[in-house]
Amino acid sequence: MTTDPDARSTLSAQSTSSVEQATVEAVSQLEAATDLEAVAALEHKFLSRRGWFAEAKSRIGALDPADRAAVGRSLNDARSQLEAAVKAARARLSASLSEDLYAAERLDLTERLPLKVPLSRGRIHPVTAARYRLEDVFVGMGYSVEEGPEVESAWYNFEALNIPDWHPARGSFDTIFVNLGEPEEVMLRSHTSPVQIRTMENRKPPIYMVAPGRTFRTDTADATHLPAFNQIEGLAIDRNITLGDLAGTINTFVGELFGRDVKTRLRPSYFPFTEPSAEFDISRPDGSWLELGGCGMVHPNVLRSCGIDPEIWQGFAFGFGIDRLAVMRHEIDDIREFVNNDVRFLSQF
Repeated sequence: MTTDPDARSTLSAQSTSSVEQATVEAVSQLEAATDLEAVAALEHKFLSRRGWFAEAKSRIGALDPADRAAVGRSLNDARSQLEAAVKAARARLSASLSEDLYAAERLDLTERLPLKVPLSRGRIHPVTAARYRLEDVFVGMGYSVEEGPEVESAWYNFEALNIPDWHPARGSFDTIFVNLGEPEEVMLRSHTSPVQIRTMENRKPPIYMVAPGRTFRTDTADATHLPAFNQIEGLAIDRNITLGDLAGTINTFVGELFGRDVKTRLRPSYFPFTEPSAEFDISRPDGSWLELGGCGMVHPNVLRSCGIDPEIWQGFAFGFGIDRLAVMRHEIDDIREFVNNDVRFLSQF
């Protein structure tokens, strides 16, 4: 980078006008610098201990006393302008250098296929599609969709659901415990009922909600069981809720999923968290019945555990496996096909 050969002598003239002119020329050179090395050279030339500014300042003493103050102020202003110009030049060139470096190191990882090759697009998994369909049906019925953690405490997974540690039904859940805290106090949830408890703890009635999600049990994988499977459970808490409301709700969502020709029925059963309890079945075209899930009126102890007065509020709950629903819907023989991730199988849906 070249500089004005006369600038040094101009600055040494020690007049206010000459200082201002030399400053303008120096700032112009800094603005025209094309690399950081040139900026460093100009900074050394103007602002170093033997640069123009230092030389001009050393000659102030030779001036007429009446001119010293004015020239001194001009030199101080000149130094401030030069320092600002150096800083601006460095910032400009550093940004430009970063952009150039980014452009030089940029890699285009876009995959380009020949135009004649058809694109293979992904699809929604059939179990996920079944979950979305169920959520849409229940949202259309006025229910909210709630979620909760997959790792739960014994309180949410059992005790708040009227299943204390001595209860024989607790062993039937084949629980997978997690090595946290006290023994058998933390576990992978064995159903999505804990989401119902959390919702009742944090929301005042009336409550209408469904809780879809993944659950875990120590089942051995076979044609009808998986150790990790998907459930959806529903809960309704309101005044004057009856078993008839439960039957009507089940009949409505089954009709939305399978068509109005499919019938439903309730069979007496037992669950610790509902009383009375029932299994609900759906009709098959051949006249037989297929069990879909369990249901019942929410046990008063469950309501009390969540701070809800069972003398004022009543409710019903139901639940079933989303994976099994997809198996029935698509007439699949082996539920394990859903987790084998065979593209040939999944591409059919």
